[in-house]
Amino acid sequence: MSKQFTVFSILLLEQEGKLSIDDDIRKYLPEMPDYGHKITLRNLANHTSGIRDNTDLANLIGISESNLFSNEDAVRLITRQKELNFIPGDEFQYCNSGYILLAEIVKRVSGQSFAEFTQARIFKPLKMKNSQFIDAPETIVKNRAYSYEKYENVYYKSVLNHSFVGSTGLNSTVDDLSLWAMNFQKKTIGSDAIFNKMKEKSRLNNGELIPYGLGLENQVYKGLDVVFHGGGIGRYGARIIIIPEQNFAVVYMCNSHDFHPFDIVYPIVDYYLAVKETIPSKPTIDKTLLKNYVGDYEIFPKTGYIFTFSKDNDTLFQQVKGDENIVKLLQISDNEFAFPNYPHSKFVFEKTNGQSSNFVKWHISDFSYKGQRIEVKEFDKETVNNKELVGMYYNSELNTTYNFVLKDNNLFAMHSINGEAILTASQPDFSVSNIGAIEFIRNDQNKVIGFNLSRQGITSMKFEKINE
Repeated sequence: MSKQFTVFSILLLEQEGKLSIDDDIRKYLPEMPDYGHKITLRNLANHTSGIRDNTDLANLIGISESNLFSNEDAVRLITRQKELNFIPGDEFQYCNSGYILLAEIVKRVSGQSFAEFTQARIFKPLKMKNSQFIDAPETIVKNRAYSYEKYENVYYKSVLNHSFVGSTGLNSTVDDLSLWAMNFQKKTIGSDAIFNKMKEKSRLNNGELIPYGLGLENQVYKGLDVVFHGGGIGRYGARIIIIPEQNFAVVYMCNSHDFHPFDIVYPIVDYYLAVKETIPSKPTIDKTLLKNYVGDYEIFPKTGYIFTFSKDNDTLFQQVKGDENIVKLLQISDNEFAFPNYPHSKFVFEKTNGQSSNFVKWHISDFSYKGQRIEVKEFDKETVNNKELVGMYYNSELNTTYNFVLKDNNLFAMHSINGEAILTASQPDFSVSNIGAIEFIRNDQNKVIGFNLSRQGITSMKFEKINE
């Protein structure tokens, strides 16, 4: 939810001629490395920058939501990264780092803190009296609702001490956010040009359109064009959807993840707008196509997160590689299958002319993740020599070390804060763990000299082996 306010702030400054959304970010953040490719403010705003995700970076050094972590800390961590995940504009990858950097740019260009700027330029003019960005952990917020996590039928208070802003950090109320939603129509602040720019779908370098604009996303719900964004942190959740042609909006906030916004927000739309979906006649499903979907698909590149789809009679099943749990999928159409393990989730396979599908999209609520068919070669895990993998591995960008040790012939990655994570070999010189996928690097003498670590928001981060 915070992201649309961050983009709005950037576009207000652009309207005043103080910056351009297509400027190189190094114009305002000279400490950012030169990656050999221009990264624009637009790339930050539509998640196409290729910059590593701040949340993943923080997790690797042991920083969780309960730790004190400011914008200054986050910017320092981001600007120390030497590599990108991909060439800017080539891909869409949701990235909170981009919005932390945008908030920092607002601060440097305006001469005010991001909290001060949004208070003066957005919240006060709209009379949003109970809204503020929290950029200091000691700030006391009157009447703030705690958030909760449910464990074994008991609720516990969730601890959130982060104070970075831009990607998150907004404290508000339903009434205040309703004033913000109404501003999309009557424009007390901003302009049609700003809102149109925020809503416009983005385009990748190859010309492909993506539904994400600048801080807002687009979708069609039962024939209605919807502009929306949602999010969550520390067990808080929020969502706003706007249907411009109906002059209608819904604001949703919660303080527990036990609730799912889809189950609440869209029935409200149905009720007030009397929207009824035209249900087509039940399609005839061609079960002979199931064989085209059988195989292994890697969902996040180089992470080792692989879905295996198998067929038994007229039913398709899904299994995560290395997990014993097999999930029965409900077929919706020739190439769509509901995934019961997550609310509002499904797999959609690439349509082909009788050939095997090379791609599958995993849809979870608003997001979709593209998986590519890969060839997984089985190997004998007993051939892995864990002893040669033992040692200390250091990464200068994070200034952190992982110690690989043997316990009962199992390899563990030990960290001073994160504790231990067991490594499970899935390919020669390739292991998966809860810190990410690890691909060991060897020199010309076949000696292990380091590893590359990949996870959802990080691709091939190099750790150097510093001792045996």
